[in-house]
Amino acid sequence: MNNDTLVLPAPAKINRFLHITGRRDDGYHELQTLFQLINFGDELTFSGRTDGKINLTTTMKGLPVEQNLVHKAALALQQATDCALGANIKLDKRTPSGGGLGGGSSDAATTLLGLNHLWQANYPQADLLKLAKSLGADVPVFMAGSTAWAEGIGEQLQPVEMPKRYVLVIKPDCEVSTAQLFSHAELTRDHSPITIARFLEQGAGNDFEPLVRKLYPAVSHGLDWLGRYADAQLTGTGACLFAVFTDQQSAQEVLSELPENFYGFVAATINRSPLHEILGLY
Repeated sequence: MNNDTLVLPAPAKINRFLHITGRRDDGYHELQTLFQLINFGDELTFSGRTDGKINLTTTMKGLPVEQNLVHKAALALQQATDCALGANIKLDKRTPSGGGLGGGSSDAATTLLGLNHLWQANYPQADLLKLAKSLGADVPVFMAGSTAWAEGIGEQLQPVEMPKRYVLVIKPDCEVSTAQLFSHAELTRDHSPITIARFLEQGAGNDFEPLVRKLYPAVSHGLDWLGRYADAQLTGTGACLFAVFTDQQSAQEVLSELPENFYGFVAATINRSPLHEILGLY
C-alpha cells in the first residue's frame, strides 16, 4: 500500500448539447452529446487503512453514506481486486447535487483511479472501465479524462479538442429528477444524429429543455434570465444552466447580476482532467 495521503480533484462537466436519438429494448436511451470538462468540481482526500474498512466522511447533506457513489466505487474496486486494504475518504462537495454537472459520477471515477493507485492494486484500465460503467452512464467519461464526443448511452467516447472558453453556471433552487425525465411521455426520443463537424459549425441544443421548462418553473425562469446576456442552455437533465463566454470578465460581470435565489460560479473549460495529470495517466 502507498502510505501517502492523496488529495485529488473530481472535475465537473457540462453538456454542450444533448440529443436523444433513440430508445433501446432494455430501456436505455441512445444519445449524442459533447461532454466538456471544466476546472471546477469536488475534492477527495484518500488515506489507506489496513483493516479493510471504507470510512467516508462528506460535507454532502441528505444522502446516506452507503448510497454515495464514492462508497459504492470503493467497495466495487475492493471486491473486484480482492483487496484486504481499506481507506479513509473525505469528500469535499462543491458541485451542486442534482444539477447535471456529473458531480457524483466524477467522484466515483476519482475514487476508482485514486484507490487503484493508493492500494497499488494495478487493476487494468479496461477492467476499471467496466466497474465505471456499472456505477453510472456518466462515469466512463471521467475515467477517460478528456473532453469528448459521446454516443451510445454515453459510453462511446471520442476525445475532442475544444478552444478555451469561460462558462457561467447557475443553479435554481430546485433539483431535477433524471429518472422522471427519461420516462416522461413528452420527451423527444427521435432526434436525427449529427456529426461533430456539424455541431462545431452550427451548435445544437438540449432535448430535455422544453420538458424541464414545463415541469420546473424555476429552471425556466433561470433560462430566461441568463438568456438576456448570452445563449443559455441546460446541462444534462438540469437543473444547472450555463452560458459560454470568450473572456472571463464578461462571465464574471453577468455573475455579479445573479438573482439571490440562484447559485452560480464561473469556470474555464479544459480538454484534459487534472486528475489524470496528477496520477500520470496521460
